[in-house]
Amino acid sequence: MQTLKLLVVDDEPMIRVTLEAALEDGGYSTQFAASAEEAFKVLDDPDEIFAAVVTDVRLTGRVTGWDVARRARELNPSMPVVYITGDSGVDWAANGVPNSILITKPFALAQVVTAVSQLLNTDSSPP
Repeated sequence: MQTLKLLVVDDEPMIRVTLEAALEDGGYSTQFAASAEEAFKVLDDPDEIFAAVVTDVRLTGRVTGWDVARRARELNPSMPVVYITGDSGVDWAANGVPNSILITKPFALAQVVTAVSQLLNTDSSPP
């Protein structure tokens, strides 16, 4: 059985470390990007295939997690997306991609693993 690889985008090192542990405990492998710009490079790499994207909404720089999700969906229209935010939840309806999940901080790590699993289980196309 192949381990599904997730792209996790967050500019806070402690969050990246805790998310990595939780997602790997949940059976996923992870690749991290510390900025939206870095995430774009990784997403555009034809050798990288991701099953889902987990992104903070507010990232360092001018490009946001909303933009990361839109780029991921340009490349794969059914890409599962989980947003994490402390203060941008009210913007989800206007800026979030359809069929995504938003989790507000503070959150239990199991919420992220469950959200990824839920989206992957409702996705009919292979990653």
